[in-house]
Amino acid sequence: MKRALILNAVDMRIGGVLIRGERGTGKSTAARALAALLPEIAVIADSPFNDDPQRPETWSDISRERYPDGNAPQDFRRVPFIDLPVSATEDRVVGTLDIEKAIQRGERHFEPGVLAAANRGILYVDEVNLLDDHVVDLLLDSAAMGVNVVEREGISFSHPARFILVGTMNPEEGDLRPQLLDRFALSVEVHGISDPEQRMLILENHIAFEDNFNAFREKFAPQERELADRIQQARSIVDEVQYTRGDLRMIALMTSSMTIDGHRADLVILKAARAHAAYHGRRQINRDDILQALELAIPHRLKKGPFADAQVDMNSLSSQMERLEGEMADGAEAQEASNTTTTSTNQKIDGKKKLNR
Repeated sequence: MKRALILNAVDMRIGGVLIRGERGTGKSTAARALAALLPEIAVIADSPFNDDPQRPETWSDISRERYPDGNAPQDFRRVPFIDLPVSATEDRVVGTLDIEKAIQRGERHFEPGVLAAANRGILYVDEVNLLDDHVVDLLLDSAAMGVNVVEREGISFSHPARFILVGTMNPEEGDLRPQLLDRFALSVEVHGISDPEQRMLILENHIAFEDNFNAFREKFAPQERELADRIQQARSIVDEVQYTRGDLRMIALMTSSMTIDGHRADLVILKAARAHAAYHGRRQINRDDILQALELAIPHRLKKGPFADAQVDMNSLSSQMERLEGEMADGAEAQEASNTTTTSTNQKIDGKKKLNR
């Protein structure tokens, strides 16, 4: 769960994470804790959309109209953490255009919604499986495209909507439709801890937090700063992380061998592998990066049947990857032998032609 959250913090373009688990397993606690690890962001001072002053091409329509020359006053804000209630309506999520003002005064007035407030931050949806399917579709579309466009009566307004989407749910209360499950980039399943010693540690930490919040925070501040710095460094190099055609072939072979529908999983695995490499300070993905990404991107996309187990463990993934690596190596050797034979044959033919001449 922590790995999935951190990878999304490194690269928001991955597409969010769905955390499934029973009640009281720390799902929402982990999601809220992520916000504390993210650095403050530079924003246009008077923008309700957290527009990035360094990227005018992504600005909302309001900021473009106010600052056509691209120079805007900036301020710094903490990364927003927006909690979306289950009862949220479409207008509450995407925002509303005031048609009356547009008709009577010729003014385009937009009332920002949840997507505007969450831009460049974290959008948290507890019990996402109880949210209206249409609203979930809107959230996932915006998370994928990074922009929210509202159109009413021939009037349109757009603003950036790039955020980390974190959904949590208890499967006992019903599951998401497969189409919506696939739209979440990563998925993890969490369970309560059964070991008595670890359960005691949870109790002790919780009591220490309630007794003296400041002392508890100071105790873990060095670890928190170290993790925050590591995420920030990974963000700065993630776009530089390289991959080979062999890496792409391995990802494609793994997903096709598991009969995963569509191509979204392949793209997610590559993005997550690059983020994992960046988090470990590398500029080239390796086998382990792909494995770690596969473990997070595959389970909720496996086809479930009456006798199918939709769980994936690292050992089975590693074994399957080793087998495919062997097949790729054998194929490369066969191709090389074929090329050598062809070259040798061509050389003999050329030699005979020269003798005949």
